[in-house]
Amino acid sequence: MSSSLRFVKLVSLWLTCGILVEASPFPLETRLNNGLARTPPMGWNSYNHYSCSPNETIIHSNAQALVDLGLKAKGYDTVTVDCGWTLPSRLANGTLTWNPALFPNGYFALGQFIHGLGLKFGVYSDGGVQMCMTGSPAQVGSLDAQTFQSWGADLLKYDNCYSDAATGYPNTAYTPSKSPKPNFEVMSAAVASLSRPMVFQVCDWGVDFPSAWAPALGNSWRVTNDIIPAYRTIPRILNQVVSQTDFAGPGQWLDLDMLEVGNNVFTQAEEQTHFSLWAILKSPLVIGGALKDAATSISASSLAILSNSDVISYNQDSLGVAASFKRRWTEKGYEVWAGPVSGGRTVVAVVNLLNSATTLTVDFPDIGIQKAASVKDIWNGVTFQNVLTSYTAKVAAHGTILLELGGTTASGTYSAQDATISTDKKTTTFSKIYAATTSKNYTAVLNFQTASGSASTISIGTTSYTLPANAKSLTATVSLTAGNTNTLSITSPISLASLAITSPPSTFYPSTSFSLIGSSTRTTCVTSLCQPVGSKIGYLTSTGSASLSLSAPSSSSPGSKFANIYFCNNDIAIATSWEYGTNTRNMTISVNGNVQRIEVPLSGRSSELYSPGLGWQDTGIFGVLLSGFVEGTNTVVVGNEGGDKGLVGYGADFVGVEVFW
Repeated sequence: MSSSLRFVKLVSLWLTCGILVEASPFPLETRLNNGLARTPPMGWNSYNHYSCSPNETIIHSNAQALVDLGLKAKGYDTVTVDCGWTLPSRLANGTLTWNPALFPNGYFALGQFIHGLGLKFGVYSDGGVQMCMTGSPAQVGSLDAQTFQSWGADLLKYDNCYSDAATGYPNTAYTPSKSPKPNFEVMSAAVASLSRPMVFQVCDWGVDFPSAWAPALGNSWRVTNDIIPAYRTIPRILNQVVSQTDFAGPGQWLDLDMLEVGNNVFTQAEEQTHFSLWAILKSPLVIGGALKDAATSISASSLAILSNSDVISYNQDSLGVAASFKRRWTEKGYEVWAGPVSGGRTVVAVVNLLNSATTLTVDFPDIGIQKAASVKDIWNGVTFQNVLTSYTAKVAAHGTILLELGGTTASGTYSAQDATISTDKKTTTFSKIYAATTSKNYTAVLNFQTASGSASTISIGTTSYTLPANAKSLTATVSLTAGNTNTLSITSPISLASLAITSPPSTFYPSTSFSLIGSSTRTTCVTSLCQPVGSKIGYLTSTGSASLSLSAPSSSSPGSKFANIYFCNNDIAIATSWEYGTNTRNMTISVNGNVQRIEVPLSGRSSELYSPGLGWQDTGIFGVLLSGFVEGTNTVVVGNEGGDKGLVGYGADFVGVEVFW
C-alpha cells in the first residue's frame, strides 16, 4: 500500500495526493547565530568504536588516518575525543584535567597534534554532576569552557548524564523531574563568551523534544537516543526524526548520532542506507568506526561509502534543507525520502525495509515531480536522461536507491514532446500518466501550441469536446486509475503543447463522526491540538475500533482511493531504544472488509514531558491507497487488527480520514 506523511497546524489545508506538505504547529524559537557550522559538521569521534576508553595512541592514529585515507580532503575535519578522558578529580584550582595514564602528553599537546594535521580538535563534557558512564568530576560550565579554549578546542560535545537531582542523579534520566534545557543554557552562554569560536553540540538524546529549544543554544542537537550496533537502530532513528526535519537549517542541525559505517556491524547495503539518510537529512557526518589502530583498519568498502563525493555534497549543500519523509508502503516494505539541493536538483532515497533483495519503483509525482532531464543513480553508478513519471531499480536487503534528479518539471505536467504523435499528426497519446487515486473526477487541461481560428472538435479517447474559436486551452474531466500506467489519446486539428492533470476533490470525515467499538475511547484535546478536529479516538486495539458508514459521492467511481489518515503517535523509543523500541504504532483501515495495515512514525512536535498534550495531540497525516470502495455506502473501520500479536498492542490515535474521490 502507498502512503505519504505530513503534519498539520490549521483546520484548512491545501492538500495534494502523494506530496508532503509540512506545517509547523509551533513557532521556531530564536536560533543561535555564532556563524559556525553553516553546513553540518563532519569529522571523527572515538565513542562508537572505543566507547569510554580512548587514549592518546588511538586518537593519534585515527587522526592521522583521516589525512592519509583522503577523508580530510573530503571534509571530515574534526577529531573529537569522547567520554573517558578525565581524571576522577579536578585539580586544586577546580579545573578539569586529562588522565595522564591515557594521555601522557596532555590535552594541549593533543590539540597541537591535531591542529598540526590541519584538523580541528573536539572535546567532550557533560551538563550533569558527572560525565556519562565514567563518573568523572563535577562540572563547572564557565570555568570548563575557558579550559577547553586554552587547549585549543574547536568543538564541544555536551552530554546530559547525572543531571537530574530529584531522582538521585542517575546516569541517564529519560523522564527527568525538570527540563534539561537549563544545563545546556549555562554552557552555551559560557561558550558564546569565549574569544575562540567553538561549535557547540547539544546531546540530551531527544529528551524534552530539544528541537523546540536547542536551536537557540547549539549548532546541533541529538534528536534520538544512542545509535546501537544493530541495523534495527536505523529505522528507529528515522521514525523519530520524521516530524522534525524542518527544524534543521544553516548553523543548526538535527544530530542523528555518529555513524556506524566501518564498524563491521552492517552489510554494505545497510551502510549505504545509513550514510545516505544521514547525509540527506543534514545530520553531522561523524565517523564512529576505527579508521586505523594497532588492531583495526577500515575496509575498502566502508571507506568508499564514507568518501562518496556525491553523497557528501548533498549533506554539505549550500541550501541547507533537510530531506523529508514522503511515502511509505508498509506491507510492501519500502519508503521514500526526498528534498531539494542547490541548482534546482532533488535528492531522493528509496529505502528497502525488507530483509531481502527486491526491485523498487519510485513514482516521481510522490515527491512533486513529473519528469527529470537527468537521473543519477548513486550506488548503482548509472545515469539516465529524460525519465518520465517513475524510476525502477534493483536494491539489496535493507539497501537504498539514492537518486539525484536534475532538470525537473512539476508533477501533473506532461509535455507533448514526451508523447507519441500519429503519422497524420492529429492524435497525441500521452503515456505514463500518474494517478494517486482511482477517480473519474480528474481535471485535464489541454494546452495548444496556437489558438484555434474557429471552433474545433477535440476528442479525448471516445469523448468529444468543442474548443471555442480563438481558445488556446481546453478543460475536461477525465477518468484515471491509481498507478503510473494511464494513457490518454487526444485527437485535435491543432497541435498540442502540453497536458496538465490535477487531482480530484476530497472529503474529510472527522473522528467525531465515527462510532466507538470495544475498547476504543474518545478524548477531547487541548485547544488548537488534534487538528483539524479537536478530539481523537484512542485505545485502538485488536478488540477496539471505530466505524463509519459513508456514502460515496454520486460522481465517484469504485476502486482504490487515496486517503489521508490523520493520526497522533508519540510513543517515543528512548528507554526502549536499546531493544525493541521502533518509534512507530500500527493502525489498520478496513474498507468493506478489505483490511490494510499502516505503520506510522512519530507525529509529536512538542515536549513528551511538559507540553500540553505531551506530544500525543500533535497531528500527523499518513497517506495510503485503500482498496475496496464501491458505489453507494462504504463501511470504514479504523482499528489495530492483529495488534495483540505485536510488540505494542495499541494503535496510533485516530483524528480523521480524508478520501480523494
